[in-house]
Amino acid sequence: MPAGSSKKRERQYEHIKDSALDRGESEKRAEEIAARTVNKERARHGESRTASRSSIHDMSSSRRGGLRSHSGSQGPTKEQLYNEAKQRNIHGRSTMTKKQLADALGH
Repeated sequence: MPAGSSKKRERQYEHIKDSALDRGESEKRAEEIAARTVNKERARHGESRTASRSSIHDMSSSRRGGLRSHSGSQGPTKEQLYNEAKQRNIHGRSTMTKKQLADALGH
C-alpha cells in the first residue's frame, strides 16, 4: 500500500487480495488486482494526487465486479485497453476496435 493509506484502504486491499487468492489467482496477480482496485477507489474519493480519466469517470470497481460476477467476465473495457495502449505508445490505437486493442496488447 502507498504511504499514507488509511486503515480502511489497507483492510480493503487485504480483503480483495484474499478473495482473489480464494478464486485461485496467483499471489502476484492477487496483489495486482487488489492494488489496482484500491488505487481506483482512492482516486474516485479524492485520496490520491493523480487520477486517470477512467478512474474517475468509469463505473466504480465494486459495481463492475458485481456486474461481471453475474454475467461472466468480458475483460477490460475498451477505454482501459486504450489507456494501456497509450502508455505503451501503440500507434493507430485511436481507430482500433476493442478486439484490435486487445490483440495489439497481447490480451
